[in-house]
Amino acid sequence: MRPLLVAAAASLALTGCAGSSAALRSPGANAAAAPANHPCGRTAQASYRHVVWIWMENRSYSSVLGNSGQAPGLAAYAKQCGVATNYHAVAHPSLPNYVAAVAGGTHGITSDCDPGTCPVRHNSLFAQVTRAGGEWRSYAESMSTPCDHRSYGRYAARHNPAVYFPPIARQCGSHDVALGGANGPFAHQLASNQLPGFTFVTPNLCDDGHDCSTRIADNWLSGWLGRIVASPAYRAGRTVVFVTWDEGDGSANRVATVVIGPSVAPGTRVGQRFSHYSLLRTTEEILGLPKLGHAATASSMRSSFGL
Repeated sequence: MRPLLVAAAASLALTGCAGSSAALRSPGANAAAAPANHPCGRTAQASYRHVVWIWMENRSYSSVLGNSGQAPGLAAYAKQCGVATNYHAVAHPSLPNYVAAVAGGTHGITSDCDPGTCPVRHNSLFAQVTRAGGEWRSYAESMSTPCDHRSYGRYAARHNPAVYFPPIARQCGSHDVALGGANGPFAHQLASNQLPGFTFVTPNLCDDGHDCSTRIADNWLSGWLGRIVASPAYRAGRTVVFVTWDEGDGSANRVATVVIGPSVAPGTRVGQRFSHYSLLRTTEEILGLPKLGHAATASSMRSSFGL
């Protein structure tokens, strides 16, 4: 099975993140050779093995990447790499979006219920990766115990989707762990070029922007993206990073989504409508997995971003 990793870049960072299935794609005609220190546009073709998702919280597109956006760090990545300008979350509040993105549907969840109240006894991207012989990891910031179903302090279980799926309970105990810092589990896997096929990164309630400002969230994100794109895992050319938000404001639910990968043409802006189901489909395609639920009919992001 072929893994894929999602990677992000910026020259302003201090801390960082990152499957299975290889695919060859060429970026669009607007592809231009990027300087060696740029994260994207390094190659016209790529064979991705690792996919990384980083999910942030509760911001509309305009407040992140719009004219009055408060995320200059991520905006720099968007310019150097690619951005989906018409990407939408699928529901309100948070949890249905997380479940939909990894399971192809909300499965009746309409609230931010805890894992004990609303377990999801359905197939998931995590289970798919395991069955295909690959590995996955979830890294949750400020979580004190692996696969923790409780919420406390700045850790919110509802933002850590792996804990909601009883079918992967055995793997969750060892694969869903604390993010850590510069010497933590995620940083170690980046530095040692040992990323799994699929990685889900969950910031805490401040760093994801839920309880703190967009600027604080952007600073955290820039730090980890910088670490990711500088890592051996990303420089090997087989990792792709997707940064998105769980939900936006109002019924439009339009959110910012940035795509960072060596084969992404710098300055790519795609206006096609995408959703969290598109993200799932794209990841499944990269990792050579069957399509779950609504991912089967969602638009893929691969060709648009040269993945």
